[in-house]
Amino acid sequence: MRDLAAELAEIDRQGLRRQRRLIDSPQGAHVLVDGRDYLSFCSNDYLGLASDPRIADAAAESMRRLGVGAAASHLVSGHHRIHDDLERALAKYVGLPRALLFSAGYLANLAVVTVLAGRTSDVFADRLNHASLNDAMLLSRARCRRYAHCDLAALESLLAGSIAADKIVITDAVFSMDGDIAPLSGIARLCERYGAWLVVDDAHGFGVLGEKGGGALRHFGLDSAHIAYVGTLGKAAGVSGAFVAGSEQLVELLIQRARTYIYTTASPPSLAAALLKSVEIMASESWRRQRLVELAARLAGSLELRNRRLLASSTAIQPLIVGGNSEAVALSDALAMRGILVPAIRPPTVPKGSARLRISLSAAHTAGDVDRLVEELQRAEAVLS
Repeated sequence: MRDLAAELAEIDRQGLRRQRRLIDSPQGAHVLVDGRDYLSFCSNDYLGLASDPRIADAAAESMRRLGVGAAASHLVSGHHRIHDDLERALAKYVGLPRALLFSAGYLANLAVVTVLAGRTSDVFADRLNHASLNDAMLLSRARCRRYAHCDLAALESLLAGSIAADKIVITDAVFSMDGDIAPLSGIARLCERYGAWLVVDDAHGFGVLGEKGGGALRHFGLDSAHIAYVGTLGKAAGVSGAFVAGSEQLVELLIQRARTYIYTTASPPSLAAALLKSVEIMASESWRRQRLVELAARLAGSLELRNRRLLASSTAIQPLIVGGNSEAVALSDALAMRGILVPAIRPPTVPKGSARLRISLSAAHTAGDVDRLVEELQRAEAVLS
């Protein structure tokens, strides 16, 4: 029998124990956590919409009209008209024929990969993909091959050597811990050349990249019937859930075959109402994306540390590489003592020896917030050196 206490002790020894904080305020640039006010660089609320009153009002009005829960799966009696309206709005927003709602991004990735891939398939995955994509390819029972991060030559070598009838390439669009963007144009060309499907997890690009925030495919100008696009609705959109968009045939097949869709209760209709309002705001308020660009440039241009470095990133995700687990935690704790929350990210989320602070910018931040972060990081490093 497993010794759970010993496992937990080993987690402690490696400096990998994680703790939950208690938040007593809406999400935003400033939050009340464990009874104290903080400037937060923790959340994925990239456009500052998680506490937007217009979105909250839309959810509240829907709840009064349609109740709280969907009460059944989409294929039984839980598919409200407002879910259908949202799917149409999402498909239009990302420029694809059809979209299908899921309760979470994890479920969406599990669905699309396990439906497209099977025992006789080859799946090719970027080495730094999100855990949900990794789990999805394992559950598909396909032959799984991982290629070096964003390495087109390595991917082409694997594709050229595959004799499988069905090939699927899966990749994040914006990598959640590095903040860099996959070379999707090159990957799409390789998929076309070798007859492979492309699955793009745009959790951190949806709402941020592309025309009006329409996502990574619009950012690169990609259009193919053999691309499955996964967007997350709990990050830039500020609400909850996810969707898969693509061809009419792809979405219909997911409805018929995706276990995480068929056997999951539909999300509350109030969330769909909130998301309809969120999509409207994302499409119309471009200043939010422009502010993210400006804040990222301000941080990169002003932060000077002796022993730590920011990874190059033009996105809202700004990783500060520290190295050791305990050192990353110490720097995060030092900032928290100064009233700033920046999470320490450690293995297995990132490779061993690359523990970091993951600085998440939001349109809710001001230039002054970023300046304060830079100042306190420099002070903390001086104390810890």
